[in-house]
Amino acid sequence: MNAAATETVPLFEHLEFEFLLEYDVFAPSKRGRTRVHQPPDLFRGFLHCYYEDVYGTRPVARELQNGLVWYYCGLDKPPSRDTVDRFLTDLEHVIDDVFDSLVEQAAARGLLDSTYSIDSTHVEAIQYNDAASWNYDPTAEEYYYGFGCTIVSTGAKIPIAAEFTQAKQADKETAMRVTRDALAVDTPIWMLGDSAYDILDWHDLLLAAGVVPIAPYNPRNTDDPKDIEYRVEDRITEHSEDVQLKQSVLEETYNNRTGVERTNDAVKDCGLGHVRARGRVHARTEVFLALCLRIVVAITNYERGNEPGCEKL
Repeated sequence: MNAAATETVPLFEHLEFEFLLEYDVFAPSKRGRTRVHQPPDLFRGFLHCYYEDVYGTRPVARELQNGLVWYYCGLDKPPSRDTVDRFLTDLEHVIDDVFDSLVEQAAARGLLDSTYSIDSTHVEAIQYNDAASWNYDPTAEEYYYGFGCTIVSTGAKIPIAAEFTQAKQADKETAMRVTRDALAVDTPIWMLGDSAYDILDWHDLLLAAGVVPIAPYNPRNTDDPKDIEYRVEDRITEHSEDVQLKQSVLEETYNNRTGVERTNDAVKDCGLGHVRARGRVHARTEVFLALCLRIVVAITNYERGNEPGCEKL
C-alpha cells in the first residue's frame, strides 16, 4: 500500500510547477483570502491520480485522503472535493498555457527530434456527458460516444501540440491551427500525416516554413489522378525547380509515422482514453491533463536515465 501510494514521487523530483502561481486565476480572492492548498500541490495531486488511473473529482478527492499521497504531493492536509472541483474549474482557464510550459521544458532538455507527426484519436466520454456525441471511428470500424483529439508528437512519444475536437476526424481549420502551434515550438525537417492531411494549404504552410510534409496522395473523386504517391511530390514541383525528393526517402521517412500512434496509446494510458467529466470544457481539461502527464513522464524518464518512450518510471 505504501509503495503504491508513493510510486509517483519521481514525477515531482525533476520538475517544478511553481509557474502555476503566476496565473491570475489562482491569485487570492479580492478580500485577501489565501488558498488553503496551493495550485502546484493540487496539480501534483492530479498527476498522481491520473498516473494511478484515478479520474473524476470525487475519486481524486478520495485518493488524496491517503496520508502518504497528499504528503508527497506537497499538501498540508487532504483537500475536500469542493477544493478539487474548484481547482479543476480554475485550471480550465490556463490549461493550454500549462501544457505549453511543459512542452518548453521538454524542448529545453533536447527531447524533441527532427520529425513531427500529426494524427487524430477518439476520446470516449461518459453517457451522462450531454456535450459529447456519437461518432464513427474508421480505424476501429465502430461507433463511439465521445469527442476527438488531434495531436502532434515527436521524440519519445511526446505530444507538443494538440486540440480537443467534437469528433475524431479534425477539420482543415483544426489541422492548420495545431500545425502552426507545433511549428511555434521548433522547426522540424519532416512533418508526417496520413491521407486525411492531403490538404494543399497544409502542405504549402509547411513548405513555406522549410519543412517537408509527407502525406499519402488521395485522388478522391478526381477524373485525372496524378501519378504520385505523396502530395509533396507535386507541391515540390510547383514550389521549386531545384529541390528533388526520392520516393524511397519519402517512404522510409513516412514509416516513422507509427510513432504518433504510439504516442496516442501512451497518452491514453495517462487518462485520455475515457474522460469522466461532464460538459465539454471539463472534458477538454481532463484531456489536456492527460497530455501534461505524458510529458511529465517523458521528462522524468529522461532525467532518471530510463529508455526513451518508457511508459512507466
